[in-house]
Amino acid sequence: MSTPYPFTAVVGQTDLRLALLLNAVSPAVGGVLVRGEKGTAKSTAVRALSALLPQVDVVSGCRFSCAPTAPDPACPDGPHEPGPGGLRPARMVELPVGASEDRLVGALDIERALAEGVKAFEPGLLADAHRGILYVDEVNLLHDHLIDLLLDAAAMGASYVEREGVSVRHAARFLLVGTMNPEEGELRPQLLDRFGLTVEVAASREPAQRVEVVRRRLAYEDDPAGFATRWAGDEHEVRARVVAARALLPKVSLGDTALLQIAATCAGFEVDGMRADIVMARTATALAAWAGRTDVRKEDVRQAALLALPHRRRRNPFDAPGLDEDMLDRILDGFPDEEPEPDPEPEPEGPDDGGPGDGGPDGGPGGTPPQDGGSEDPGPPAEAPEAPESPGCGEAPAEAPETPQPAAQENAGPEQAAVRAAEPFRTKMLSVPGLGEGASGRRSRARTAHGRTTGAQRPRGHLTKLHLTATIQAAAPHQKARGRDGRGLVIRKDDLRQATREGREGNLVLFVVDASGSMAARQRMSAVKGAVLSLLLDAYQRRDKVGLITFRGATAELALPPTSSVDAAAARLEQLPTGGRTPLAAGLLKAHEVLRIERLRDPSRRPLLVVVTDGRATSAGNAGGRTDSSPRELAGHSARLLQAGGVASVVVDCESGPVRLGLADVLARDLGGPAVTLDGLRADSLAGLVKNVRTAVASTASPHSSSNSNRRVA
Repeated sequence: MSTPYPFTAVVGQTDLRLALLLNAVSPAVGGVLVRGEKGTAKSTAVRALSALLPQVDVVSGCRFSCAPTAPDPACPDGPHEPGPGGLRPARMVELPVGASEDRLVGALDIERALAEGVKAFEPGLLADAHRGILYVDEVNLLHDHLIDLLLDAAAMGASYVEREGVSVRHAARFLLVGTMNPEEGELRPQLLDRFGLTVEVAASREPAQRVEVVRRRLAYEDDPAGFATRWAGDEHEVRARVVAARALLPKVSLGDTALLQIAATCAGFEVDGMRADIVMARTATALAAWAGRTDVRKEDVRQAALLALPHRRRRNPFDAPGLDEDMLDRILDGFPDEEPEPDPEPEPEGPDDGGPGDGGPDGGPGGTPPQDGGSEDPGPPAEAPEAPESPGCGEAPAEAPETPQPAAQENAGPEQAAVRAAEPFRTKMLSVPGLGEGASGRRSRARTAHGRTTGAQRPRGHLTKLHLTATIQAAAPHQKARGRDGRGLVIRKDDLRQATREGREGNLVLFVVDASGSMAARQRMSAVKGAVLSLLLDAYQRRDKVGLITFRGATAELALPPTSSVDAAAARLEQLPTGGRTPLAAGLLKAHEVLRIERLRDPSRRPLLVVVTDGRATSAGNAGGRTDSSPRELAGHSARLLQAGGVASVVVDCESGPVRLGLADVLARDLGGPAVTLDGLRADSLAGLVKNVRTAVASTASPHSSSNSNRRVA
């Protein structure tokens, strides 16, 4: 096992280190969700936390980590008699994003159960994480069925495994820690609320601090054991402080004034439910214990709000989590200050004092090694603002200047400023025809690990979902040859059958948006953006990947490569300007190229192409082709190329006004998909129902439907 990077050697990231240590002091806080860009020491800090946790007293030989003083009466390895046990280090168990359900909750050995009559159970990761840490890297990419299991275990403190009439239950109380990059997609609200605290992290913009990060990392990679030895003293002092804070925690008094401050803060920010109040109370108590106090002060409540409320406040679908600190101060200022208690040993502030990683044996940014390693752990909550490099809550707009702007385009014409999107609405269901085998989601029909049973097959690997009837039917004809003596069926491995199930999958929804001058006519673009925003919200709820292509002037651009971050797509859409001619063929060819590459990367995820346009084609753009072909002919050729590739498509017709050319209907025919108006896209519209792309595909294949050339669904 490699030597982990020391927790106290992490540079900066004050809020992250404080949130992790508060959970070490009081596991009842409920875990931490760490949000931030890649390369910001998220995983490094979390993995290093386990070394600071006190050892766990467990029953010897128990695979489920029962406490000797209060063993679980339902433990599968029990019953245990109360008595002395043994100490072991606290575990940090990592849950891989691609783990199976059986790996998470454990599995019964079906083969032994059927062939030998043995009730054998193999514990999963939830059993390993009991009384420890369950860490999920890239938690926002976790499959829905695993999220459901985590939610059940977190709510009940136990894991239940049901397999064909056999039931196993064991305790599963763990500290849930997750890290994620928001650019790769958001987290389901149900799981988001299960994290007690959340912190936003970002790389420092201070050159001196960045140099120190590189210096320490290189020193660690050159000699991990030696580097850890140099930080052993700091690690020991922080560990001792965690133990002392845990011992002090039961003595901390949470007065009525602090409780009123917590309640007023949660009510002022309109958070849903009461979990926020409880988490804030536990966090404020842990902050007081960490500071060595037995009373909760206003600064504890303020810091608890900054850690516990940003991901719980009521917000619009694509708003970044955050908290208005001015509003927080106004709420807390409405309460009288409690009598301050003098600090027994005030510590002078210095440029390198304030938390683990701000100095050390390798020298801080100023080159001066620390003299009192213990002073380097995160101090009281008042020290939290020492990390100027971390963006404050709700400061996502600061990233806007980094968004690449479209280059000047030939024949672009006068560019019009980006307009705001109209209010989003609930859209009708759009899905891909056929039966897929893609990622878990909620859009199109697919063969999945969960859902209704539709048949049986021989297992391709480890048997997970037994089809009992099919297994008996496979074994029945061979009972005489196998010497059955009447005591039961003789089952062999070749008889076992796996249940096939049908559920829903997530798709790749690729938007191709017309941003030409014709779309700006009669202020149409605001309604168009509102429609696309509504479809993006629908894609977020159905766990799709999304991509965004825009075309105007002479080119088509991939504004957003396929990603799980619907927020990023909404941000790019909001900044989209309009103007210039309409290179429809270029937009369709760009879509063909993007889908070709994505098919190689993720062949099981089926695409759904959504073309948002009025159907005009006034420029060939960079589509190439024969010089004697008109832009309209090139667009038709590009559309038929997509249809030949089996791409399911929908055309959102943006044409308006009394005179309608019906060009979007012609494009829909070339793509082999339906056309739907902006009004018909609404779920509450009376114009019609967009049930499935399959309807249009079936009508195209029918010999009696050739006269219905428009195939408009509206």
